[in-house]
Amino acid sequence: MSDVNTEMLEEMKKIRELLTPKPAAEGRTGMVGEFLDFVGKYKILGLAVAFVIGMYLGEVVKGLVTGLLMPLITAILEPMMGGDSLVGSFEPYKPGLFIMALITFAIVCLVVFIVMKVAKKWNVE
Repeated sequence: MSDVNTEMLEEMKKIRELLTPKPAAEGRTGMVGEFLDFVGKYKILGLAVAFVIGMYLGEVVKGLVTGLLMPLITAILEPMMGGDSLVGSFEPYKPGLFIMALITFAIVCLVVFIVMKVAKKWNVE
């Protein structure tokens, strides 16, 4: 009977250790240290990365639609809608808009990657 009690007691000790809160990590001092704590605590860096990537991804989609898809749709649908001449009445293809948006997106992703590597090195997450 004592073996069972001993096992239960050991199990209770393990549970208590898991439930006991860990001591707070010592905060950084100074304005820069407090700022880094703020950024780490509220996940500001992750939110900023998501915002920037989303914004530039929207530009890629806009370039795709404006430069490639809409001229194609206009060229297909205009004769059906009663347009007389097919030449000059629809927008020209602008693949440069899409390519420029892709290049810009790639550059921004590279910069964000570098910023995140530096932040990880400084223990800001």
